[in-house]
Parts: sequence; structure tokens; C-alpha cells
Amino acid sequence: MTAIDTTRCPLCGQSNACAITAGLPAGECWCMAQPVSRAALARVPPDQRGRACLCPRCAADMIPDPHPQEPPCPPTTSK
Repeated sequence: MTAIDTTRCPLCGQSNACAITAGLPAGECWCMAQPVSRAALARVPPDQRGRACLCPRCAADMIPDPHPQEPPCPPTTSK
């Protein structure tokens, strides 16, 4: 099992700016004042849920999904 870097966002890999991982009180964290997108939370890999915080940008769900849903059927080609 790979160790999880709790200072990095599990979606984009950038710094998550988490106050708790920096040794500061939780009340000083950006996430206490900014809403976190449910869609962003749903994209966190299951093995990292509750273990690594999102960064402010991903929490706001402002980046595209790195794994967009594939269409249910391949496109048809006409000849």
C-alpha cells in the first residue's frame, strides 16, 4: 500500500493548504470558511477519503473531472 501524502490534494496533487497538517488549529483552515463541493468529495478515491484534504480549488469543483464518463456506446460511423 502506498503512503498517502496528507499535505497534497488527492484530486490534483497540489498542496491542500490544510491547517491541521501544518500543525495549526482546525478553525484556522480555509475549509472552515469555504463550502466544499459534494461533487468534488465524490471524486476523492475511496482509499483517500477521510485521510487527505482537498485543495481550495478542487473543493470548489472548478477543475474538470480527470476521468470523464465515457459514452455508453461507441459512436457509429456511417459509410
